[in-house]
Amino acid sequence: MATATRFVFLMHPKEYKQEKAATGRLTHLCLSTSELHVGVEFDGHEEVQSLLHDPRLHPVLLYPGKTALNLSEGNLAPADLGGRQLVVILLDATWTLGRKMLRVSPSLQRLPRIMFTPASRSRYLIKQQPHESCLSTLEATHETLLALERSGLDRYSDPAQLVDLFHRMQDFQMQCAADPSRPGYRRRAYSPAAERVPPQGRSGARRTRMFG
Repeated sequence: MATATRFVFLMHPKEYKQEKAATGRLTHLCLSTSELHVGVEFDGHEEVQSLLHDPRLHPVLLYPGKTALNLSEGNLAPADLGGRQLVVILLDATWTLGRKMLRVSPSLQRLPRIMFTPASRSRYLIKQQPHESCLSTLEATHETLLALERSGLDRYSDPAQLVDLFHRMQDFQMQCAADPSRPGYRRRAYSPAAERVPPQGRSGARRTRMFG
């Protein structure tokens, strides 16, 4: 899918090596104008720095906070870009690792920040979200594109594509987990999401993810 906005996924090495369901990579493969770079510190990353210093581009960081412009509230308009192409940078990592990536990359800290108000809760069935506002990287990109289209900043030609892929990926993993002929994949089937204990209620819970 082609988008007017260029999406840049900065993936932490642990996400690249360990995650079975790397939704950042899935999203990158769906968007023809997107890029994916693996690393922790990006001030010395030639390709990323080239994007940040290109006068034809308007790079922003998708990172919620008090100073972030809320796309869902129309806080960013086409006139704000001054004819430049919008570049949305996402940190594909857990919150802990994402904060480290930001801390060691001052050039990312200086970027204008954007956020959105989620239109729906996470559709993640094979991972427990620590909070109802947490989303996977794929879902965060989907919500960003919805907000960009409402603001007149982009045209989201096929909103179902990313969501459908997300469901198919999870369906495949759940089928594998329930298949007794795949003992090395997972030792038990996934329990229904409604029956799971939220991560904040478990000792030794997995790390909270940036977007899910």
